[in-house]
Amino acid sequence: MKKFRKVLDGLTTSSPGGTIGSPSCGSAAGTPTAAPTPKEIDVQETLVSENFQLCKTVRHGFPYQPTALAFDPVQKLLAVGSRSGGVRILGRPGVDCFCQHESGAAVLQLQFLINEGALVTACADDTLHLWNLRQRRPAILHSLKFNRERITFCHLPFQSKWLYVGTERGNTHIVNIESFILSGYVIMWNKAIELSTKTHPGPVVHLSDSPKDEGKLLIGFESGTIVQWDLRVKKADFRIYYDEAIHSVGWHHEGKQFMCSHSDGSLTLWNLRNTTKPFQVTFPHGKIQKDGRKESCKPILKVEYKTSRSSEPFVIFSGGLSYDKAGRRPTLTIMHGKAITVLEMDYPIVEFMALCETPYNNEVQEPYAVVVLLEKDLIVVDLTQSNFPVFENPYPMDIHESPVTCTAYFAECPPDIIPILYSIGAKHKKTGYSQKEWPIGGGTWTLGSHTYPEIIITGHADGSIKFWDASAITLQMLYKLKTSKVFEKPKPGEGRAAELVEEDPFAVQMVSWCPQSRIFCVVGISAHIILYRFSKCDANTQIVSLEVHLQCESEDVISPSENENNPCFSEPGSHSPQPHHQHPASPGSGTLEGIKDSIPCLKVKDRVVRVPPGYQAELVIQLLWTDGEPPQQITSLDINSAYGLLAFGNCNGLAVVDYLQKTILLCMSTLDLYGTADPYQRLTRSPRRNRQSTSGLTELSDNQQSIDMERSKSPTSVKGPGRKLSLPTDLKTDLESRENSFSRSRSSSVSSIDRDTKEAITTLQFGESYGRKSDALPTPCLWVGTSLGVVLLIPMSIPTDQEERMEESVTIGPSGMVLMLKGSVLRFGFLDCMGAHIQSPYEVWRDLNAPEDPDRPRRRKLVNFSPSSSQDACGEGHLAVVCSERQAKVFLMPSQSCLFVHNITESSFVLRADVVSVCNSVCLACFCANGHVMTLSLPSLRPLMDVNYLPLTDMRIARTFCFTNGGQALYLSSPTEIQRITYSQEMCDNLQEMLGELFTPIETPEAQNRGFLKGFFGGNAHTFDREELFGEAAAGKASRSLAQHIPGQAGLEGMKVAASGAVGDLARARIALDERGQRLGELEERTALMMTSAETFSKHAHELMLKCKDKKWYQF
Repeated sequence: MKKFRKVLDGLTTSSPGGTIGSPSCGSAAGTPTAAPTPKEIDVQETLVSENFQLCKTVRHGFPYQPTALAFDPVQKLLAVGSRSGGVRILGRPGVDCFCQHESGAAVLQLQFLINEGALVTACADDTLHLWNLRQRRPAILHSLKFNRERITFCHLPFQSKWLYVGTERGNTHIVNIESFILSGYVIMWNKAIELSTKTHPGPVVHLSDSPKDEGKLLIGFESGTIVQWDLRVKKADFRIYYDEAIHSVGWHHEGKQFMCSHSDGSLTLWNLRNTTKPFQVTFPHGKIQKDGRKESCKPILKVEYKTSRSSEPFVIFSGGLSYDKAGRRPTLTIMHGKAITVLEMDYPIVEFMALCETPYNNEVQEPYAVVVLLEKDLIVVDLTQSNFPVFENPYPMDIHESPVTCTAYFAECPPDIIPILYSIGAKHKKTGYSQKEWPIGGGTWTLGSHTYPEIIITGHADGSIKFWDASAITLQMLYKLKTSKVFEKPKPGEGRAAELVEEDPFAVQMVSWCPQSRIFCVVGISAHIILYRFSKCDANTQIVSLEVHLQCESEDVISPSENENNPCFSEPGSHSPQPHHQHPASPGSGTLEGIKDSIPCLKVKDRVVRVPPGYQAELVIQLLWTDGEPPQQITSLDINSAYGLLAFGNCNGLAVVDYLQKTILLCMSTLDLYGTADPYQRLTRSPRRNRQSTSGLTELSDNQQSIDMERSKSPTSVKGPGRKLSLPTDLKTDLESRENSFSRSRSSSVSSIDRDTKEAITTLQFGESYGRKSDALPTPCLWVGTSLGVVLLIPMSIPTDQEERMEESVTIGPSGMVLMLKGSVLRFGFLDCMGAHIQSPYEVWRDLNAPEDPDRPRRRKLVNFSPSSSQDACGEGHLAVVCSERQAKVFLMPSQSCLFVHNITESSFVLRADVVSVCNSVCLACFCANGHVMTLSLPSLRPLMDVNYLPLTDMRIARTFCFTNGGQALYLSSPTEIQRITYSQEMCDNLQEMLGELFTPIETPEAQNRGFLKGFFGGNAHTFDREELFGEAAAGKASRSLAQHIPGQAGLEGMKVAASGAVGDLARARIALDERGQRLGELEERTALMMTSAETFSKHAHELMLKCKDKKWYQF
């Protein structure tokens, strides 16, 4: 524990601007300086660097750009590989594990070692990897890099330790799974085909062992050649030359027939008795045309041929539709007897796999479901019902249903909010799912002891909002809100919205949520704000609409306003909502052209509408077009339920709205907010050039005030007057241009401005504070941060009585108090003089639509966290933490003395900063554009952690990164996935307990008794010894240059897992002992049965001997 003692400035009477260059704001990071009037304060800081460690916790959502699929029928685990080298392993809800290949190479194929707790991955860099799944964080045990040949197909027979690997050259190699070393046994392509064949058969596209005899390997080549290779005698049993390219092969379980899918949309069935021609050729979707020819069809990319005891076999395949049906969606076809069912999919099919009861390929398969991996979804079809319904997916695979444009993360929510949201959201769930249990139920997961209510909110491009339960490292959809329902549907090509935003006029830019009062605010891309209240009852409501002019011209920057010292208050008589409000801050709005153009981007429904329980829109605020130019996007927002106020700003100015009285209280340009305290001498120095009154957010990047892009909360950017907006899918170019402009023009000196200074409002925060140095008691204040690093305080006078609050107006007046930082201001936080975090006051939630109880009238209940409430030992005052994109400062209020300052970064800039609670204390957490995640102690701003975690390659990460309490954070790692991380050492230590266990000891099902005659005449499948053929003694060593063995590097996390008591060697030894004990128990039982059988046999033999003892030979 470290004690910081600091001599602070007393209250001085200097002007607000005097603190800007005062010695106490020196640039030395965290260097305190003595003050003239001493006043002593003790802050006991408990956080040390040992409290922090950064690691990934869990990844949610659909695997981005999936490529491969595998299933373990005994463990009931599903694995999905992706193009970026990721592997997701899914089991029962809560069992969800993400692994990443360090190379980042695409995963071509996945193969489970069935019931062994291991997985083989084949990647596009021609490397095989063996993953150990017997630990909660899987790690690579071995890798094998092929140097001269490219891997195209792999096959691992059940209960075999030899993996068959087909290559692009047409050769088949064999790898020992235990040692991950190549066998000397190779099936060369020129040996597999006949010597007389002049052409190369192409890459290997299929490998499988015959169900009838494991010693026979079926090799399919792309050109249409199929060879059955006898592994014992090293020669081909038969060769098939078909004139259509092969895509896949599926065996009948008896091993007498197999089916192939081809590039012409045909299925061929082959009988091993006669391989000269196919037994049957079908074009499932090809009709016979008038001239007698079959219509051409698309390739059938995969076929599975599965048998069933109680019915006809299932033939399941993807593709094969005729070319003439343009625009048809991708399909999966299920042929069951004479019935053909075509299932249309929303996205292209990447891979599918039938789930069967048995892992043995020579038994009746009994398929009960089929997993279909699509480009953007994962569905499971129930095969046991004739209408083939889909199972309800328990994993959150629809995060990307509409592209995610913003995120918010709330830890330690009120415990009652999650059940309420779930109960309301459950009423709108889809129906028609299969009634059976989700078939992928592997692994074990229990609710850990370190859990608390957490909620993640995602905003989407279509205007929808999703609330997710993120407690206990799982993710479950709670409630969905559609903000577009507030507006009339825009007619295509009509209105200003069509000009401003082509596709997504309702896209969500940012959200603000108060979990205690349940007030919810949404900022949209069409310069609109929607305020929602929560109710358990449905209601008939009419949405109130306020329209605001927040547009300044370049004259505002050049010439001073006559009434710049007078805040523009609303007159008491103008409190009723009007079509639009005109204010001194929007000059030109009174002209003919201005009136003509004073329209919003969207039209709010002006009729009474029936709204269901849940979040119900109460107020819509829209910015208006001015002089033919669209409103600038909103860059900052804060709402306070105790005050009943909402504040928002953009690059033109600030507006404050009283949402209880539905009136606009303040609407001013940023310049007018300063009054006489403007720190910049810009009015006489700025020339009248660069007349860009609506220059877009991206065009500000060459100026100091480029926070509009740098905060990256805006998913889109306006490129100038009247230009169209669109939601970019890849924002890398935006990031690069932003980096260039940052390095080229970001100067730490901002005291002189000789260019067009459009100063954006970048952050807002309501709270109890001291608006002036002379204030003795804290009052409601609005803290305003701008893109030039300026902090303004606006004190407010709010009636405290409930009746007065609804009738009397709130008075607001900028005090002219100014603080300065380097770079755009990002975040405010408030601490009392003991270093404890002061929360913003809030109103306790009350249901305004619930029936009125005459005995208990509903009154506003406010919870206030005043700085003076805990100052018995320290006297008056509180600490204000201000973080900009370059530095952090801590000020003492009301003296406005700068106690501590820390320059966070010189070469980069902070994208996201938050004051968060960790380990019963508070710290400042920052995420920089160079990928560093940092924490600083409060109030001394000592660096506690600095980890180069994530190179910022995409603006999506910057736009969605957010911190929360408890040492957690999240960001969108891909367009479809949310990655959660922790920077708390305590949570890293407890992570093993929280994660699900992938492997559970399960006895492998016994093979069915094949019967004496079947076993005798059906081939000697069980006498095949692969070790004898493929081992080094028989096959020799493979060429060293062919492949390189790489020992597994489990990494730090893997080593921690191996060392941890829960899932370390002891646990694995215990599992192994359990398995061995089970096997010994089974062996003992079998031995006992054999002994009993032997005794019975001996008894019968003795009786027979006694019976026949005295008989002569002719008496038999």
